[in-house]
Amino acid sequence: MTVRGKIAAMRRADSRVSPVLATFRDHLLFLKHNLNAQAVAALKSELGSMEADVAGLTQEMEVSIARSQTTIDDMQLVSG
Repeated sequence: MTVRGKIAAMRRADSRVSPVLATFRDHLLFLKHNLNAQAVAALKSELGSMEADVAGLTQEMEVSIARSQTTIDDMQLVSG
């Protein structure tokens, strides 16, 4: 094959590769967006769970603080 023939074959191959790469990029972009949507959905459900955990801990801390305050008040009554 001559140099011109090789160049022509490379150009034909290039013209076939470009549309395939464009389609591949489109599919890749779709997958990225789809995976991002799945990740966001997973994070949203995880956020709800974390918020519930924090609310429970906050409630336990408030009970503990109230008990501590009662103990301090009782100690002041005894010493006072």
